[in-house]
Amino acid sequence: MKQGIWLGAAMLAATIIGAPAVHAQDAAIPATPEAGSFKLGIEPWLGYGQWYIADQKGIFKQHGLTDVQIVNFSEDKDINAALASGQLDAANIATHTAMGMVAAGLPVKIVMLLDVSMTADSIIAGKGISTIADLKGKEVAFEEGTTSDILLKYALDKAGMSVADIQPVPMPAADAGSALIAGKVPVAVTYEPYLSAAMAQNKDIKEIFPASNDPGLISDVLVVRDDVLKSKPGQILAMIQSWGDAVKDYGTDQAGGRAIIAKAVGDTVENLNSAFDGVKYFSLDENKSALTGDFSTKTFVDVEAAAKKAGLLQADVTPEQMIDADFIKAAK
Repeated sequence: MKQGIWLGAAMLAATIIGAPAVHAQDAAIPATPEAGSFKLGIEPWLGYGQWYIADQKGIFKQHGLTDVQIVNFSEDKDINAALASGQLDAANIATHTAMGMVAAGLPVKIVMLLDVSMTADSIIAGKGISTIADLKGKEVAFEEGTTSDILLKYALDKAGMSVADIQPVPMPAADAGSALIAGKVPVAVTYEPYLSAAMAQNKDIKEIFPASNDPGLISDVLVVRDDVLKSKPGQILAMIQSWGDAVKDYGTDQAGGRAIIAKAVGDTVENLNSAFDGVKYFSLDENKSALTGDFSTKTFVDVEAAAKKAGLLQADVTPEQMIDADFIKAAK
């Protein structure tokens, strides 16, 4: 899963849309969405795919949303800048990216958990390397500032090690698996479909630390700007309920859902099946229990610690500061 930390326009964003923290309980959430458009920032990651199902199957309209604009971006910096400048109402981003936004002064809230990578992100290695301890002194290919960075630093910390114990080889995650196959490095950190491709081409390559070792460490959330929480609460609730219905639809028509998502992200179902299998989508019921439960008490703490160790988070943030669970509580 490609997600890097937000690095630009923080002070400008705070100036443009700075506002005190708000929560939905400050006013009743209307059951009918407000008129007008809702602009949702998205990147071509299948973890966000339920929005495409909601769009293609008319689920948005079933919830009274007549003008949901799914705005596509190819790079993290662009979607983050668009959110900061007010061009978007909401965005789909990695949990650690959301933390970086808030730490930098951008007033946004997490309103829903979207997906978690179980086996779609992993550390893989060739012959002679089977544990994280075996990485000592080895070259490791990974993309800095992304979820691969988070996973690697987390794994090293759990093994009582740090990045100083390895030889970092920075490169895009898409190239890391290829470098391992070519024998340029003995270890790589990457994500699907590059994981399956690497292991299929070289039977000696295996996973040594998948993201499932700490479910939620590599996860995505829906963030909404504070001013939109005030101005479009009905739309936000309808969006969340649309996601919930899309997840239900995916459960009953997985083949159809995967076809819609694969087309939207520009790939084939065949190429993405292993990636689909490695991702878990959060339902509304799971959000109701996890958002203020395990996510707040464990996952949040682990992601924050990993982001700090990776140098991707410079200040403390708290669940109370970042999470608005009122929309999930109101969703049916």
